[in-house]
Amino acid sequence: MSFDDAGSLSEKISPFDTCAQIIEGKAEIIIDGNSVSSETGQSTIMPAHKSNRIKSNERFKMILTVRKSGYNH
Repeated sequence: MSFDDAGSLSEKISPFDTCAQIIEGKAEIIIDGNSVSSETGQSTIMPAHKSNRIKSNERFKMILTVRKSGYNH
């Protein structure tokens, strides 16, 4: 996922842990109201059942990986 300019993903709550890996630029990740700054090469885990939002003030790219542990399909 990438943003060319200032952008954000709306706040959500996931039933699964999600890992945000920043591969270019910087982003602010807000988890339950607490802000975490992440930049190129860093990862942040967004825990399941916690509100989270991702925003950036510059161009950035990231990979989001959802860990569906114990998932029954």
